[in-house]
Amino acid sequence: MPTRTLTRPPVSPEAGSRPRPSKWIWGWVYAGAFAVAALLLTVVGYLGAGVAGGHVDWLELLSEASWSPANSVYGGLAMIYGTAVVCALALAIAVPISWAAAVALSEYLPPRLARPLRMCVELLAAVPSIVYGLIGIMVVRPVIAQIADVPGGDSLAAAGIVLAVMITPTIVAVSVDALAAVPDRVREAAYSLGLTRREVVRSAVLPLARSGMRAAVLLGLARALGEAIAVFLVIGRADGRLPTSFGGVLDSLVHPGQTLTTKLAGPEPVLAGTSGPYFAALCGLGIILLALVAVATIWGTRGRTRSAALKRTPQYRGTPRMRLQRDRLVMVLRMGALLLPSALLVGMLALLVTRGSSAFNPSFWFTSATGAAGGGVRDQIVGTVLLIAATGILALPLGFGAGILIGVHASARTARLLQTFTVVLGGAPTILLGLAGFVILSTSMGWGRSWLAGAIVLVPVVVPVIALTTSARVRSIPPELTESAMSLGLTRAQFVRSVVVPYTWPATITGLLLGLARAAGETAPLLFTATVFFGAPAVPSGIVESPVQALPTHIFTLSQDSGDPQAVTQAWGSAMVLVLITAVLLSAAVALRNRFEGERWTT
Repeated sequence: MPTRTLTRPPVSPEAGSRPRPSKWIWGWVYAGAFAVAALLLTVVGYLGAGVAGGHVDWLELLSEASWSPANSVYGGLAMIYGTAVVCALALAIAVPISWAAAVALSEYLPPRLARPLRMCVELLAAVPSIVYGLIGIMVVRPVIAQIADVPGGDSLAAAGIVLAVMITPTIVAVSVDALAAVPDRVREAAYSLGLTRREVVRSAVLPLARSGMRAAVLLGLARALGEAIAVFLVIGRADGRLPTSFGGVLDSLVHPGQTLTTKLAGPEPVLAGTSGPYFAALCGLGIILLALVAVATIWGTRGRTRSAALKRTPQYRGTPRMRLQRDRLVMVLRMGALLLPSALLVGMLALLVTRGSSAFNPSFWFTSATGAAGGGVRDQIVGTVLLIAATGILALPLGFGAGILIGVHASARTARLLQTFTVVLGGAPTILLGLAGFVILSTSMGWGRSWLAGAIVLVPVVVPVIALTTSARVRSIPPELTESAMSLGLTRAQFVRSVVVPYTWPATITGLLLGLARAAGETAPLLFTATVFFGAPAVPSGIVESPVQALPTHIFTLSQDSGDPQAVTQAWGSAMVLVLITAVLLSAAVALRNRFEGERWTT
């Protein structure tokens, strides 16, 4: 019986089956980069206008330790010293612990244990900075006072410890994303050579994840340099403290001091007016702070380039027995480092639960505040959620577009320049954002106190985090994935839409969470632009002269009245409510991120 071969008639390809043009991608990407540049130029322009409004003796500002506006002496050297010491102490504590914890989460634990522990670290990142300030007052200062025999415990060391606790979750979360982006086949190839786990991590995983992990440190440094309120509450704000010997340096750690951000976050920027030598000197301090962030960023990017150029094959020494002993020792140290953030979260939650027990009373959530420290926080909750939601809607597309431009389309030199601008923007003290928003939005545009003005001044806080985490994820795309996409004939815009966006989306959500977690606890910019302590309606009816009440500024105002037990109780209850709100938002976003993050991108 003859057989017939079934054939299909050729079908002409349909127009709809071809990749659609994606020219809109570049408009979106360039809009994000333009937004970063515009926001930074706004801050720099505000500082430049302030410096131009009065005479600044830069030599005195950089070399003189004394600060006395009454005698027209404006020396910032002691504040520069305090900033350097506090940030160095914070990084020295946070970076080893954070990197070790990130490696333990990514390389040593099975997914069923790693995900809950990662969730704990991200919950720690969601704790607002004003809450860290409260904990610094209640826990860190008494410890420093007892150990160093210093009345009150206000000191540079207390500020450094508080900052270390604050930046640890940021470094861990971003570093875990960088490690997770390393393909599993790299690990499998290293294990097939007979390497131990420690050697696999050191020689195969860390070289590929190094850029993302260094970006995590830059993000932590940016937050440490730009943090004002938490440091403001524990450093003592003493001017002119500058050591003259090595012993004096050690002694200065346990005594009050001043940083650039605490000087700018104090009452002096308001008392100095908007012109004159006093205000010009304060703006000069802001320019110095931005310059410090820029120098740290350029140094970090240059270090990455050199290390990439000097790669060499690692050499292992010692007997196999020593290799196994080292492997076990390193595993114990890394797992111990992972326990520290978890223990910190448990202790922090225990303190919040015991001190802020009023937050578990439903009436506290659903009643309005009465008097100076009575009633509930219903209106503050509504205002906080409104500010966070508006900030996220404005910042997500801008930060995502800027991150893709840095990672995909820009040349190496342009990408480094854009990254520098982005980290400098992230390190800008939020008090400067608030003052710039007050001058531009509230005064010049006539908005007055406005919830939209508050959301706009919080956008520069969130955009750099999204942009840096996105660009770090883009740089970790496997080369073969890019080559496969290009071999299919995709244009650069179609490659971005079909490959880069799905690949970077999980890291972008992480960046958005970290940025909003920081924005949720920002107090300084909202004090000048968006919030009042009482009298504002729960839901604003417009934009102009439409203030809101928010939990961070409510907590800050109550914490200043530490002599009133009712005010302290109300502050801790409000802090617990703020932590619970951010934890719920974070849990929902993490579940969304885990759904988007598929194994196809990392295997």
